[in-house]
Amino acid sequence: MEIGIVAQRGNARANALAGDVRAALRERDVEVLVDVETGPELDVDGVPVDEMADCPMVVSVGGDGTFLYVARQVGSTPILGVNLGEVGFLNAVSPAEATERVLAEVERIRETGVPRYREVSRLEATGDGWSVPPAMNEVVVQGPQRGRGHGLEVEVLVDDAPYAVTRADGVLVATPTGSTAYNLSESGPLVHPEVAGLVVNGMAPVEPMRPLVVPLEAEVTVRGDGADQVVVTSDGSERRWIDAPATVSVGLADEAARIAGPRSDFFRALEKLE
Repeated sequence: MEIGIVAQRGNARANALAGDVRAALRERDVEVLVDVETGPELDVDGVPVDEMADCPMVVSVGGDGTFLYVARQVGSTPILGVNLGEVGFLNAVSPAEATERVLAEVERIRETGVPRYREVSRLEATGDGWSVPPAMNEVVVQGPQRGRGHGLEVEVLVDDAPYAVTRADGVLVATPTGSTAYNLSESGPLVHPEVAGLVVNGMAPVEPMRPLVVPLEAEVTVRGDGADQVVVTSDGSERRWIDAPATVSVGLADEAARIAGPRSDFFRALEKLE
């Protein structure tokens, strides 16, 4: 059995915790793959994170950003998130519990072949001959710049039914997982993770565009014009620049992400937003 470990880049505490978990796994005859950034910190050879996709579980040590990065690389491989002392929405395991929780899931893998996990929806944005990597949090469709005098002329449809026509910095479509991220900073609603819905939220719209929660299976279409290009972003990192006018379709990705280990306490995690 091989278990992957990815630590937050440039974080000494994350590297130390990754080293502790690695040592405990090796004591129990578990092979461990460490990412290329963490490897030199632990005096071992590292591997690209995407090579961990065949592991039964990958451990992410750090914040939600590290977790999202790992998820983009390993697809549906279960990921156990370890936080660095502050409860996160994706990282439910505390530093003090990290080794114990990881070892418990390893024993479960030995017994059943898989760790405990839950699936969370991801979004896919597609257009004429292109797509961006699936997003756990949100897909954003916007102009090359934000602010007065920039943005896009946008038309938003939900399952082909017109919802809004306005000028805006952009339009954001978020999963329940992502409702606490960029969506919240754009005054969108919080969505409990057990609610099967997507948030459609205008970013600084000129004409009123109220945030809307639609069914999880809905297809959201955003038509953008009024700028040279339209920028489509997945989870704040993967970007695609498309010549305007452009039509972007956002809907559920075929492959969900899998979060291993215990569930985070949603309401406790909300405290970090205050």
